Amino acid sequence: MSQDDAFGRLRGAFRWEIPEKFNIAEAICDRWAEPEPDRIAILTKRPGATLEPTTYGELRAASHALAAGLAERGVGRGDRVAVLLPQGPEAAVAHLAVSRLAAVATPLALAFGPDAVSFRLTDSGARAIVTNAAGLAKLRAVEEPPSDLVVVSTDGADGDALDYRALLARGGEVPPADTTPDDPALMIYTSGTTGPPKGALHGGRVLLGHVPGFRLTHDGFPRAGDLGWTPADWAWAGGLLNLMMPCLHDGVPVVAQPVVKFDPEAAFALIAEAGVRNAFIPPTALRLMAQSGDPRERHPGMALRSLVAAGERLGEASFDWARRAFGVPVNEVYGQTECNYVLASFAHLGVSKAGFTGKPTPGHEVALFRQDGTRCAPGEQGEIRVRRPDPVMFLEYWDKPEATAEKFSGDWLLTGDQAVTDADGYFRFLGRDDDVITSAGYRIGPSDIEDCLSRHPAVALAAVVGKPDEMRTEIVKAFVQLTSGVSGDEALAEELKLFVRERLSHHEYPREIEFVAELPLTTTGKIIRRALRERG
Repeated sequence: MSQDDAFGRLRGAFRWEIPEKFNIAEAICDRWAEPEPDRIAILTKRPGATLEPTTYGELRAASHALAAGLAERGVGRGDRVAVLLPQGPEAAVAHLAVSRLAAVATPLALAFGPDAVSFRLTDSGARAIVTNAAGLAKLRAVEEPPSDLVVVSTDGADGDALDYRALLARGGEVPPADTTPDDPALMIYTSGTTGPPKGALHGGRVLLGHVPGFRLTHDGFPRAGDLGWTPADWAWAGGLLNLMMPCLHDGVPVVAQPVVKFDPEAAFALIAEAGVRNAFIPPTALRLMAQSGDPRERHPGMALRSLVAAGERLGEASFDWARRAFGVPVNEVYGQTECNYVLASFAHLGVSKAGFTGKPTPGHEVALFRQDGTRCAPGEQGEIRVRRPDPVMFLEYWDKPEATAEKFSGDWLLTGDQAVTDADGYFRFLGRDDDVITSAGYRIGPSDIEDCLSRHPAVALAAVVGKPDEMRTEIVKAFVQLTSGVSGDEALAEELKLFVRERLSHHEYPREIEFVAELPLTTTGKIIRRALRERG
């Protein structure tokens, strides 16, 4: 039996096992803390310090105490609690405490400015927030902060903010609330690449929906000695559900690095020092790491066993580099905040092809559709859609019933993402509907062009958009961030145009190239093409 047949049999035999009762705090903490309180859950790497362990028992005790402190101030079932913290045990404790109360954890990124924080606090109607000194500074810069917001500071009492450590010292006991898998548990805001961010409300089952695919993409996870890490903010679905929570669910420790700005060289060093075995690294981070050259001589201790990428299309250049640099294949994953981990590659099962995301993850039904609602043939471009019910699928957009309804066509969730499939059933991601460029009758996805540009040694990052043009409807325009020490001029621009034209086609090469010091990225590392289109 071929590997492809074996994967087909695996998909066909898969059945979801969703219990009648489910609570995230019990699933990722208590079930390990009770029999093995000294089991390591998190290893925190702070600047200039050695790895600091936090046990499941410590997480359990701290989350009980924080939950008790929040409950005393009226926080309870269904209340939204913002978590504005970097990676670290405090963030995990906050999520666990919220789950104990049957409240709704609403993670926010520390990279957000005051306006972005204010929007999400107001839109969600947050009842409380757990944050640090940097987060408090953002709150104080908000023009009209919520007047009744319960604020907990992990950096000590400050004004009206409660002291996180004092609450932990008081202790308390709050067993996990009686919740079902469908009870609201987590609300993650969309990245806002195509419009105002929306709160995607999930039931606790979203974690159960991620675990089987996570185990497969990490090659038989968990194994003895496994240790997970991601540079992705735990406020993002990728950081939270693509690594942190599944690792803790399976009793595998997670490395936390409480920093905001990604440093490629520090990432290599951390992988080697901590002995990271299982990593989730977004494509943008991989592209930045590739600019540092071959890391194996500088960091001989690196010993990754599995590597997953998601958030944007990986691209063949990054796929090839990562395999050489880390010595393992990269399993690419596709999903959205609303419905994640639904497509993936599984190299150890023979499901892996450079330039393609992969195939539907067992347990998920994914297909391509034409605009008229009929299914696409192989090789035909269409919209990625996901059938419900599905454990990873969101419950609704918070307080936006019309937007929720518009997200579906019958039982199919509309992703707004364009792709093609080949004869073997592999999905190749092309871009969002909004990102597809119409030029001289051709429909052009930006990802292939960006991937091609990234192969040029002068290019660190590239983003491609359509620019209005009277003759062609749109022309392809590329914004290019150059590698360190390289200067952009007209000669280099022409060289890059020819580079793409020779490798792709005459209608795909960028007719305009603009060199930029830095591309606009969301906190999740996605290119904000809308901002580039507005620049013209």
